[in-house]
Amino acid sequence: MSENVYIGSKPILNYVTAIASALQRAENVTVKARGRAISSAVDVVEVTRNRFLPDIIIDGIDIGTERLEGENGERNVSTIVITLSRGKR
Repeated sequence: MSENVYIGSKPILNYVTAIASALQRAENVTVKARGRAISSAVDVVEVTRNRFLPDIIIDGIDIGTERLEGENGERNVSTIVITLSRGKR
Protein backbone atom coordinates (compact mmCIF):
# COMPACT_ATOMS: atom_id res chain seq x y z
CA MET A 1 0.00 0.00 0.00
CA SER A 2 1.31 3.43 -0.92
CA GLU A 3 0.24 7.00 -0.20
CA ASN A 4 0.90 10.15 -2.21
CA VAL A 5 2.04 13.54 -0.93
CA TYR A 6 1.73 16.34 -3.49
CA ILE A 7 4.10 19.27 -2.94
CA GLY A 8 2.80 22.79 -3.51
CA SER A 9 3.38 26.18 -1.93
CA LYS A 10 2.72 25.42 1.75
CA PRO A 11 5.56 25.59 4.31
CA ILE A 12 8.01 22.69 4.17
CA LEU A 13 7.21 21.42 7.67
CA ASN A 14 3.57 20.83 6.65
CA TYR A 15 4.76 18.31 4.07
CA VAL A 16 7.28 16.76 6.48
CA THR A 17 4.40 16.10 8.88
CA ALA A 18 2.31 14.66 6.04
CA ILE A 19 5.11 12.26 5.08
CA ALA A 20 5.66 11.16 8.68
CA SER A 21 1.98 10.41 9.24
CA ALA A 22 1.65 8.70 5.85
CA LEU A 23 4.57 6.39 6.67
CA GLN A 24 2.72 5.27 9.81
CA ARG A 25 -0.28 4.22 7.69
CA ALA A 26 1.46 2.85 4.59
CA GLU A 27 4.62 1.00 3.62
CA ASN A 28 5.58 3.49 0.91
CA VAL A 29 5.06 7.20 0.36
CA THR A 30 5.32 8.83 -3.04
CA VAL A 31 6.28 12.52 -3.02
CA LYS A 32 5.17 14.23 -6.22
CA ALA A 33 5.88 17.73 -7.51
CA ARG A 34 6.10 19.62 -10.75
CA GLY A 35 7.52 22.90 -11.97
CA ARG A 36 8.84 25.26 -9.32
CA ALA A 37 7.75 22.92 -6.51
CA ILE A 38 10.44 20.39 -7.46
CA SER A 39 13.10 22.09 -5.33
CA SER A 40 10.66 22.15 -2.40
CA ALA A 41 10.05 18.41 -2.84
CA VAL A 42 13.77 17.71 -2.58
CA ASP A 43 14.00 19.97 0.50
CA VAL A 44 11.02 18.20 2.13
CA VAL A 45 12.57 14.76 1.63
CA GLU A 46 15.97 15.88 2.90
CA VAL A 47 14.54 17.61 6.00
CA THR A 48 12.44 14.52 6.73
CA ARG A 49 15.46 12.22 6.36
CA ASN A 50 18.04 14.33 8.16
CA ARG A 51 16.04 15.80 11.05
CA PHE A 52 12.98 13.69 11.76
CA LEU A 53 13.09 10.15 10.37
CA PRO A 54 16.70 9.08 9.70
CA ASP A 55 15.63 5.50 8.90
CA ILE A 56 13.82 6.52 5.70
CA ILE A 57 15.06 4.92 2.50
CA ILE A 58 14.75 6.57 -0.91
CA ASP A 59 13.56 3.73 -3.13
CA GLY A 60 13.51 5.68 -6.36
CA ILE A 61 13.51 9.04 -8.08
CA ASP A 62 11.73 9.49 -11.39
CA ILE A 63 11.86 12.65 -13.44
CA GLY A 64 9.82 13.53 -16.47
CA THR A 65 7.87 16.11 -18.42
CA GLU A 66 4.15 16.74 -18.73
CA ARG A 67 2.49 18.74 -21.47
CA LEU A 68 -0.03 21.18 -19.98
CA GLU A 69 -2.64 23.20 -21.81
CA GLY A 70 -2.51 26.82 -20.68
CA GLU A 71 -3.71 30.26 -21.69
CA ASN A 72 -0.82 30.62 -24.12
CA GLY A 73 -1.13 27.14 -25.63
CA GLU A 74 0.71 24.00 -24.65
CA ARG A 75 3.84 24.05 -22.53
CA ASN A 76 6.16 21.50 -20.98
CA VAL A 77 6.36 21.22 -17.19
CA SER A 78 9.03 19.18 -15.42
CA THR A 79 7.95 16.59 -12.84
CA ILE A 80 9.60 14.57 -10.08
CA VAL A 81 8.38 11.54 -8.15
CA ILE A 82 10.36 10.41 -5.09
CA THR A 83 9.41 7.07 -3.51
CA LEU A 84 10.18 6.65 0.19
CA SER A 85 9.90 3.73 2.61
CA ARG A 86 10.78 2.98 6.22
CA GLY A 87 14.08 1.23 6.85
CA LYS A 88 14.50 -1.85 9.01
CA ARG A 89 14.18 -1.24 12.74
